Amino acid sequence: MRIFLADISATRKLGITLAQSLNAGNVILLEGDLGAGKTTLVQGIGEGLGITDPIVSPTFTLINEYTQGRLPLYHLDLYRLESNQVPALNLETYWEGIEVTPGIVAIEWAERMPYKPDSYLSVRLSYGDEKTRQMEITPHNCVLSEEIVTRRM
Repeated sequence: MRIFLADISATRKLGITLAQSLNAGNVILLEGDLGAGKTTLVQGIGEGLGITDPIVSPTFTLINEYTQGRLPLYHLDLYRLESNQVPALNLETYWEGIEVTPGIVAIEWAERMPYKPDSYLSVRLSYGDEKTRQMEITPHNCVLSEEIVTRRM
């Protein structure tokens, strides 16, 4: 499913809407060029979950954990890693809720993952004309909420 986003505000609003339909254990794998809106979407998800802390890209920390919302949000960024370094992060502990409280897992630069969870939303962001963005959302062994499917930004 492809969604056209008029501006950064539309990207954030879509994240808010998406958050309202997410459940503990949901994984969002984000791909797209630098500046395409991956972090902006995650900021909207955080806002939709009721997280009040500023959500920033974990490019240098790799993982930021936000636990005060409706559900915890685990925001990961694999930009600085090579695919062969990713397994050492034991990412499955986040989506399986093994060592952390089950929550939402959002992973930027997910194309660097050598393995994926059984169920996830694949989100690819790209530039459109001028300041617009396009988002392609593909569910894998999960379902998108009707509100997302019918929403137009």
